[in-house]
Amino acid sequence: MGGELLGPAQAQGDDVVLSWEGEDVLAVRLPQLSDSLDHILAAMERRHGMPLAELDRKAKQEAVRVLEARGAFSVRHGVETVAGALGVSRFTVYNYLNRETALNREKAAESS
Repeated sequence: MGGELLGPAQAQGDDVVLSWEGEDVLAVRLPQLSDSLDHILAAMERRHGMPLAELDRKAKQEAVRVLEARGAFSVRHGVETVAGALGVSRFTVYNYLNRETALNREKAAESS
């Protein structure tokens, strides 16, 4: 996800400092959420073996479902970033999200 390892003396406010037997030994600087989204999108492209914009509609819908589960849309400008990567409009991404929500409600109603 793009974290950075640092010496414990280099740790800043949001870094995670790891200790071993009471002694600080390592610090981890986690990336900004927007950087993480870029890493997630790059990993998805590697997994598919092509740019996400070249996927068919069904694969793009699945990608949006996976990205939603991973919190991609809680990041500022997440929808715009994903839309750009998929080569679709923001409106299309919102449609995919709404479609997934409707399917989940339908499944929940059927199992009740």
